[in-house]
Amino acid sequence: MEWATLPDGFRLIATARGFGRAALDVLLPPTCVTCDVPVDAPGRLCAECFGRTGFVTEPCCARCGVPFTHAGQGGPERTCPRCWAHPPVFDRARAALRYDAQARRMILPLKYSDRTELASMLAAHMARAGAALLREADLLVPVPLHRARLFRRRYNQAALLAYAVGRTARRPVLPDALRRLRATASLGDKTAEERAAEMDSAVAVRRNRAARIVGRRVLLIDDVLTSGATANACAAALKEAGAAGVDVLVAARVPDPRLR
Repeated sequence: MEWATLPDGFRLIATARGFGRAALDVLLPPTCVTCDVPVDAPGRLCAECFGRTGFVTEPCCARCGVPFTHAGQGGPERTCPRCWAHPPVFDRARAALRYDAQARRMILPLKYSDRTELASMLAAHMARAGAALLREADLLVPVPLHRARLFRRRYNQAALLAYAVGRTARRPVLPDALRRLRATASLGDKTAEERAAEMDSAVAVRRNRAARIVGRRVLLIDDVLTSGATANACAAALKEAGAAGVDVLVAARVPDPRLR
């Protein structure tokens, strides 16, 4: 809708908000989201931090999105060795960033330190990286937290990312489509096989949301993709509920050390 066609009340509110943001920027000038260097707008990286950020671009695995170091690394159908030997349950995955020290400076504060404003910045990069997946997506669904962990953390960072990506790409979000059936252990120190065993049958589609899933192409949203165990468990539940397909979009992807 063009500015001139907005009702007077909406224009007044928008103008007031603009003045409010400008006044806040004078009192509290915006700084880089990962350091204290001033930037020209909130939610941005300074030039130095932007230069240190490892964005995932081609070449990468056509299935799981893990970055390759050169174009010749892709095997049959441009897949990594892991996907070729053990195809994931989900169809495709893409990530905005390599999960390294710089990415952790953006993701861990969102996840553990109430820096919820970082979701919008990360979502902008996710929307760029997952543009092809978003064009085909009917519905965005976040990876769920178990209720005990959600109670402690007070919010689900995957849901915040899903809402922010949905606003950017104008796609509907179903935040409570999935639920954790049990409180799984931390996967951080487990092998890929142990992660898969821990997540086996740990996620299900809520019965009162199943009708929204049937026949839809679902884009699963999460913060980090490592071995794919959590994404596979979610994708299995969604496909069992009748999803036409399940892709995955994350803020960051852990590189495969075997692809160096």
